[in-house]
Amino acid sequence: MTTRLGDRLSAARQRRFVGRGDELLLFQSAVVGGALPFCVLYLYGPGGIGKTSLLGQFAALCAQAAVPTAWIDARSVDPLPEAFLDALKRSLELEDSPLRTLGLTTRRHVILVDTYELLTPLDGWLREEFLPQLSDQVLVVLASRQPLAPAWRIDAGWQDLVRPLPLRNLRPNEGRAYLGLRAIPTDQHAAVLDFTHGHPLALSLVAEVFAQREGFVFRAEETPDTVRVLLEQLVQKVPGPAHRAALETCALVRLTTEGLLAQVLGLDDAHEMFEWLRGLSFVESGPLGLFPHDLVRDALGADLRWRNPDWYAELHRRARHYYAARLGQTRGVEQQRVLFDYVFLHRDNPLMRPYLEWQETGTTMPDSLRPGDRDALRAIVREHEGSESAAWLDFWAERQPGGVVIYRDTNGQPSGFVVRLALEQAAPEDRAADPATARAWRYLEQRAPLRPGERATYFRFWMATDSYQAVSAIQSLVFGSAAQHYLTTPGLAFSFFAVAEPGFWSPMFGYVDLPLLAETEFASDDRRYGVFAHDWRVTPPMTWLDVLAEREMGSVAPTAPAPAAPLVVLSRPDFERAVRDALRAIDQPSALETNPLLRSRLVVDQVGNAAGTSDRAAALRRSLLEAVQALAATPRRSKLHRALHHTYVRPAATQEQAAELLDLPFSTYRRHLSAGLTAVSEVLWQREVRGAALDAPTAGVN
Repeated sequence: MTTRLGDRLSAARQRRFVGRGDELLLFQSAVVGGALPFCVLYLYGPGGIGKTSLLGQFAALCAQAAVPTAWIDARSVDPLPEAFLDALKRSLELEDSPLRTLGLTTRRHVILVDTYELLTPLDGWLREEFLPQLSDQVLVVLASRQPLAPAWRIDAGWQDLVRPLPLRNLRPNEGRAYLGLRAIPTDQHAAVLDFTHGHPLALSLVAEVFAQREGFVFRAEETPDTVRVLLEQLVQKVPGPAHRAALETCALVRLTTEGLLAQVLGLDDAHEMFEWLRGLSFVESGPLGLFPHDLVRDALGADLRWRNPDWYAELHRRARHYYAARLGQTRGVEQQRVLFDYVFLHRDNPLMRPYLEWQETGTTMPDSLRPGDRDALRAIVREHEGSESAAWLDFWAERQPGGVVIYRDTNGQPSGFVVRLALEQAAPEDRAADPATARAWRYLEQRAPLRPGERATYFRFWMATDSYQAVSAIQSLVFGSAAQHYLTTPGLAFSFFAVAEPGFWSPMFGYVDLPLLAETEFASDDRRYGVFAHDWRVTPPMTWLDVLAEREMGSVAPTAPAPAAPLVVLSRPDFERAVRDALRAIDQPSALETNPLLRSRLVVDQVGNAAGTSDRAAALRRSLLEAVQALAATPRRSKLHRALHHTYVRPAATQEQAAELLDLPFSTYRRHLSAGLTAVSEVLWQREVRGAALDAPTAGVN
């Protein structure tokens, strides 16, 4: 008879579970009794305290009693009512609506919800809409890191129907029982329990150290940082260097997959390493990959930074390159997730840490403007900024509705929004009317004029409904979407970002190379707004990522390092003149190395801002040859290609001889050559002004 792997995993967990007798008795008496003494059991405690393991025991008790049970892990469910109901339907294997089935049932059912803290946006809906529709035969267990919200406790109806159940460390006898099950020598139990105080995760880590290190003798070090000390001992002796590197990688990145491990560690096949990681008791599996317990992640990272800072920096570099490549290979929602993974590498930087909430925010997707939204947005802006700002919101929402990006709550109402203006598309009178855009456009005209085909984006409004522009999940989403816009917008030349508290945000914007522009400051409703900006022609998106990479490893001054050579922003005539000069010098390195195109976006996007002159010249020559060769692809332009080829690529001694080789009258040859130069200049100009932008997202709004 074949045994399912899931059954074997369940049996192994059952064998290693100890303690929690009171909690199990409370749950069992409720499940198998008559009327439920409570309808919601709210289990809470810090990370690593054993909530998931206890839910597993609850599920086993239900199976023994033949009680239908649903298990929902909030890490794989969007915080939306429809997503929650869909997960419930799949878990119970229902054909009908779960609300209908569970509302009419006369049979006992149990719903187990793990990591409930991730469903905080659904708390009100569950309490006020979902749970009241259920039969009184349904018991719901919510397991969270956070205590019960006050709204449950102050509601007279719920006071008798919800039972808070805090989890504490294991008792000494329970801790000894666990150590016995893990075959830890009895003469070391006392030292281990004194060191861990019965913390389940710490006990599990001790067992891992013993399992990985044959003949290990536990000696408690004089430090309160239990997890860090245990991990130091564990990392000292894992099966091999590759396993150690895999564990360190898992601690560094947000989510670990086999593909990422293979790339970061240089392995042809990372399956063995991935499976070893998955088998560790402190590493959890999610729908998108593996991740260690938060305490473990922090301890491993701190240990590696102290123990081997060079390897820590190297792992960062490899992970960064992996994500940079993935950014160019993905689009839409998947690209947003990759960008979030990329930004996650900055979480340990002491300058950046205070400015972003690092929890998963990818479950909240951007939406476009719907009928009725403008009233809600107007009210939000009026509350936080005043009536004058609300009028400007209306003004721009009417003229550029596609620039309004809304983040919605579970009821479809705005939790926050951002208004992103395309300045080059705005009518001159509209730009001049709003003091914010008027100052920005004046700055561009005087200091950084746009060239044909270039764009300028102004993040004019952004806020969370409740917390305005404070650090929050919505604020982090806005900043993440701005970064995606910078990376995926072809032809983006300049961006502006207005904030109400520039003093607070200045260190973070300085870190990401968006300096404060005093000339673009403006006032509205008696409040002055600072504006941070960036010229993407001077520091293109991919070079910008390189700048951030230099700052990733620690605290740095919030000013950009001087580039190896400042980029130039050529006008169209100057650009075309430089292309002609470069073609004439295509096989003369000394002449090519003085061409201004070497400091253009066209070249720097290929080789980076730190590249030397010879590398830049080689990139320019390659671009010229590619553009010339591209003309040969169509019969209509092949004659232009031949004229350029015999004039510059494989030149005849004189233009008259080139015309003879082509069997053309000299005037016809000159006409073909001129048209070819124009065509090559156009191809390269489009690359210059569009830049090396990644594919734009296809999901959500652009």
